Amino acid sequence: MERPEGADIVESAQQLSTFIDRVRTATGTPQVDVVGHSQGGVVTRQYLRFLGGADHSNSSLNKVHTVVTLGATNHGTSFGDVQTLGAIAHALGVPVTTLAGVAVGPSYIQQMVGSPFLQLLNAAGDTDPGIDYTVVASRSDTVSTPPENTFLTAGPWATVHNIWLQDGCGTNTADHGQLTTDPRAVYIIQRALDPAYGDRNPAPC
Repeated sequence: MERPEGADIVESAQQLSTFIDRVRTATGTPQVDVVGHSQGGVVTRQYLRFLGGADHSNSSLNKVHTVVTLGATNHGTSFGDVQTLGAIAHALGVPVTTLAGVAVGPSYIQQMVGSPFLQLLNAAGDTDPGIDYTVVASRSDTVSTPPENTFLTAGPWATVHNIWLQDGCGTNTADHGQLTTDPRAVYIIQRALDPAYGDRNPAPC
């Protein structure tokens, strides 16, 4: 049974690697930019760290220039306290983690706070050299929780822009699912991919 949304993140990153190589070959460009929502953020980071997206010996050979993430589960999520309830059930002898992995797929377990997958992904730091990261979080996000877990800390030769969607627009209520279409989030994406865009266009609220 295929579980597109719950597939193993390692496998998804391998698929991303194949796709990016196809794009680079078809266009002749040495580098691409990647925008990832939710799980897409950690899929991208898995690709950068372990599948050649970032060249750790020479960052000028990176296959990716800019990464933009929206509500990504970079440091894990409690899935709106579902993880806490699962821990209680597990303590009572119910193998919740095993059952969830079978029912909805391994990626849900991989994205939980403290998962072995995330421990390995973040063991050498949050970023890879030569990559420019823009990380967007919404205070109304009830899926990638707590939402500040998405923020990254810049390592050597990387830049990170951690942005609350509500900064400068306190009335914004976009939730996790709306981050891909919210006008302010889309503006932040466009500005990250083309810094001059912000000079030409005012930020919506």
